[in-house]
Amino acid sequence: MASILIIDDNETIREGVATVVARMGHKTYLAESGQAGLKIFFSRRTDFTITDLKMEGSDGIDVLKAIHEKEPEAVVMLITAFGTVETAVEAMKLGAFDFITKPFSPDVLRAKVERALEMARIKKESRRLREENNLLRGEVRDAAINSMIGSSTAIQAVFDTIRKVAPSDSTVLVSGESGTGKELAARALHDMSRRRDGPFIRVNCGALAETLLESEMFGHEKGSFTGAVRRKLGRFELADGGSIFLDEIGEVSPALQLKLLRILQEREFERVGGEETITVDTRVIAATNHDLEALVAEGRFREDLYYRLHIVPLRLPPLRERPGDVAELAAHFLQKLVGRTGKRIADLSPRALEILEAYRWPGNVRELENVIEQAMVFADGDVLQAEDLPAGLGERAAGRGALRQESDGSLKLDIAGVSLPEILDDVERTLILQAFEKASKVKTETARLLGIKTSALYYKLDKYEIG
Repeated sequence: MASILIIDDNETIREGVATVVARMGHKTYLAESGQAGLKIFFSRRTDFTITDLKMEGSDGIDVLKAIHEKEPEAVVMLITAFGTVETAVEAMKLGAFDFITKPFSPDVLRAKVERALEMARIKKESRRLREENNLLRGEVRDAAINSMIGSSTAIQAVFDTIRKVAPSDSTVLVSGESGTGKELAARALHDMSRRRDGPFIRVNCGALAETLLESEMFGHEKGSFTGAVRRKLGRFELADGGSIFLDEIGEVSPALQLKLLRILQEREFERVGGEETITVDTRVIAATNHDLEALVAEGRFREDLYYRLHIVPLRLPPLRERPGDVAELAAHFLQKLVGRTGKRIADLSPRALEILEAYRWPGNVRELENVIEQAMVFADGDVLQAEDLPAGLGERAAGRGALRQESDGSLKLDIAGVSLPEILDDVERTLILQAFEKASKVKTETARLLGIKTSALYYKLDKYEIG
């Protein structure tokens, strides 16, 4: 239900319009003069205003100017007599949405009211998104830069890729485990692009059922399904001129994958239940914590869509691959969480930092932030101590390293509390270290000993921060 203000000094017209609008299910506010109508508008902030053009005192043009001075996007429609159509056209140049000429039928009035309310909804949503993005641009841009902290080779490579890719319109596929900062990377790509003043729209592809996700992405027409009581603009349409972030893209159904392929190829689509082809200028940034290549091999993800998304790959390393960044990240979170915890803690004790650096962080940077927040809540002093950390974290950290070398040179595998990917990483890192030392740190010889390409070795040396 919308709220509609009706201003007319003719009681018959005023009441007649109100009756039609009320039967449409909307709330009405009535005013017999321009001044009275403005008082109602500024106290109620109604969704839509209908005002007569010719009135004693403040006429419709005065009402329009006064409303738009305070609310430039407010939707206003004028009621005109036959001889004042030219004036009404001039009023539209001043920002009026439309005009209706007396005498008019209820059907004509209903149609214009529906269009006006749709425009009001679009403007309201656009304003909300702009305000949200202005807030994010002022706060999240800093968060995107500051939260993606680190001096390690692995994270610096991510920063370099973002700086190089951001100015283009190329599709980017951000991959990484949960908690590595995929959305922060997407926001950084948007904020550093030429689209920075456009909207940044996020869609969580794993959070909705297929039918709801399709409507969320592409919108729907009124009556296209049960509950579709009005037209809804989809996220791609709302992201026109900006960027759309498709999080958890690996969760999209095969049927919806086909629609996504079309929009990536043609930049066009139809709303659910609609026939009008809509063209958009939207940059796509997708993210996944799945191995999409494996899903393609299993027939669960379209190969052609994968290659359309994989124009620019951006892999975010898990925190266990950059343990040297833990101290810097922890210091950042100590400062960031002051307001939330009410604690000002200047530093961590050496033992606390040792535990944090030894832990493998399956939840990555997000888990580290949660641990620091919990520890701050329980801390008493101005230095975070080992005993302030969550119970058992030290014991779990002590188990870090599934593979270790004994004093006699033999290798011992300890799988307690360690996942298979962690075991494989440890095995690979240990073998590379052994070959690297045996080859006197000559990389071509190291690659030969391992039986891999030199380019693959360079990647793995960076991954495990060796050399």
